[in-house]
Amino acid sequence: MPLDDARTDPVVQLRSVGLRVTGPRVAVLNAVASRPHSDADDVAAMVRADVGSVSTQAIYDVLRACVNAGLLRRIEPANSAALYETRIGDNHHHLVCRRCRNVVDVDCVIGAAPCFVPSDTQGFVVDEAEVVFWGLCAECAALDDSAAPLPAISTA
Repeated sequence: MPLDDARTDPVVQLRSVGLRVTGPRVAVLNAVASRPHSDADDVAAMVRADVGSVSTQAIYDVLRACVNAGLLRRIEPANSAALYETRIGDNHHHLVCRRCRNVVDVDCVIGAAPCFVPSDTQGFVVDEAEVVFWGLCAECAALDDSAAPLPAISTA
């Protein structure tokens, strides 16, 4: 199996972190990989379409176990249900459309993680910065001719 396939194969992923391989776990990882930034209800619908009857509690348990094991990342944009994605470990950020709630990944703003350093860490050892950019996606902006373009973000 090529290396890329091994990194994306749910069976290999689950075994690599010491989790038992089960149908619901494999189905959850496949669902999130196929539709990043899905909430638990969307994941549950995809899993049920794939493997049949699975309880909502089982879906939440699998999501929690996969997040805790580092296989999934949970993000929580304001006023939104928790969303899950398979892109982990790179401290990327997100763009969220205020209208349609579409979420897309955006690479770290400047440099390596944590991308931003607080002026006073209060003794914390900072290893991650979570940034959410809000605005209108291209499709929603096109529907709203009064939407002014957002100012450019300087990386200098």
